[in-house]
Amino acid sequence: MASISMNKKDEMIMRLVHYFITELNYVPIVVNGVKDEVWLQNQDGPYKIIRINANYIHNDEQYDFDLAKIRNVMRQVKKKTVSLTMNALNILLDVNEAIKLHDSKNVLSIALKNVPNMNVDELKEVFPHINEKLLLDENGLELIINVTNNINKKTDYENRIYEKTFKPKKIVFTNLIVIINIVVFLVVYALSKANLSAFNLLKYGGNFAPLVKAGEVWRLITGCFLHAGLIHLLLNMYSLYLIGTQVEMYVGKYKFLLIYFFSGLAGSLMSCIFSGNVVGVGASGAIFGLLGSLLYFGYHYRLYLGSVLRNQIIPIIICNLALGFALSGVDNAAHIGGLIGGYLITMAIGITGKTTKKDQVNGIITSLIYIVFLAYIVFFR
Repeated sequence: MASISMNKKDEMIMRLVHYFITELNYVPIVVNGVKDEVWLQNQDGPYKIIRINANYIHNDEQYDFDLAKIRNVMRQVKKKTVSLTMNALNILLDVNEAIKLHDSKNVLSIALKNVPNMNVDELKEVFPHINEKLLLDENGLELIINVTNNINKKTDYENRIYEKTFKPKKIVFTNLIVIINIVVFLVVYALSKANLSAFNLLKYGGNFAPLVKAGEVWRLITGCFLHAGLIHLLLNMYSLYLIGTQVEMYVGKYKFLLIYFFSGLAGSLMSCIFSGNVVGVGASGAIFGLLGSLLYFGYHYRLYLGSVLRNQIIPIIICNLALGFALSGVDNAAHIGGLIGGYLITMAIGITGKTTKKDQVNGIITSLIYIVFLAYIVFFR
């Protein structure tokens, strides 16, 4: 194999980048105007941002300026990814020994003092197994080839997941549920002779706490397919079509179906708890569950959907909840119940390539506790 001589700092950068990308799922950040620096991020990592700097830091003033630059990038990433907290690990490969490193506003600085000898003891406290994964026995061309191949494999895997998640898919159940709601509305409208009173809605399956407690539990679902008027139907079906197609495309049609009905059930149970003797109808509880699902999905893809999460999903949820509290006749209990249910059940079913097994187990347990707790309040309190 041909021999290629590399600068020791460049070799260290390659080893560190390889480790953080292939072992800890970090991805590169493009930061304009930098040289001999690598920026990485992972919103689920021990440090959301890792910066590796090979430039020589020769005095305290330059070090303080360097920290200010890191904090500026942190603010930009925090805003883009809608993160509540942000921290950074600043790895310095060439620092004047007279400089006393200090932490500043969630930035931990570590200087690797023996870069030529590939010593990373300073990082072991944060990453205990780093020495085992650093490709320390490889140099020159062999190092370049292995690092490039491994990173390409990791990137290819991530790209396949991304393409599978975001590629357009045939929408089935969203359209079917919209059709069912319209058909049910027309049938009930005809049978009730255009009189969609609370009595008639109750007659055809409206959600009503006293009857649910008496054993007519099917009302928790049938009430989700009834609507109190044409405007009510059109608003809900328009929302369902817009939001449902997105959720069904992102998570798949069967997971979408589970999210929809679980959210509808949760919304109906919450409505029974807080709405007393009012007949509850409408798909809005399930629709809010789809918004909760989008909230969970957007959070885990916030690197790509941060602006959508910040400018569309969160404002829509807040505005609709605010309108629910401001207007009479709106079952906000069902909305909140569905929203929480949609978020939790999406955690339980998981987002491919994003949700960990631990998160899924927590989601399953939390979803069961949530629905059992609501049912207990309805039926036994």
